[in-house]
Amino acid sequence: MTERFGTPPAYQLAQANLGRLRFPLDSPELADFVAALDPVNATADTAGGFVWRLQSDSGNATDVPVLGDDWLIINMSVWRDTDALTAFMYQGGHRELLARRREWFERVREAMTVLWWVPAGHHPTVAEAEERLLHLRVHGPTPYAFTLRTSFPAQGAGPVTPVNIPEGLGCSV
Repeated sequence: MTERFGTPPAYQLAQANLGRLRFPLDSPELADFVAALDPVNATADTAGGFVWRLQSDSGNATDVPVLGDDWLIINMSVWRDTDALTAFMYQGGHRELLARRREWFERVREAMTVLWWVPAGHHPTVAEAEERLLHLRVHGPTPYAFTLRTSFPAQGAGPVTPVNIPEGLGCSV
């Protein structure tokens, strides 16, 4: 979703990513992960296309409750579009953390990451993220809740290529 003729976009991309910890946050096993949070978040805050991220008084969101599970942590942010999010995810310090995620997080079979479009300037709540994630788990990718692999355009935008719409699900936007 790009700006046309200097008009700001009507929608921005929200993402929520949950991880189920293998160890307590203050354990030696998670020391490298915890030490990397502030530098990676600082990089995100200045990345092209970054808009906003969820954070508590700690500066991150590791102490924000999600889905009633004390072992789950959430990362939630808003980006200009999928290109901006992808560019950040797969480079630098964040890429290094992704490569080591199995050391720190349990492998979970159900969806733990969800994307959705929000009106520009809206900061989603954890309750919104939980609702979108649970919708994705039940219905698969739809315009309401989707993944990077199967994404949908923002309302009123043209098609995103490639779009992989599961059989029987239509795109109503």
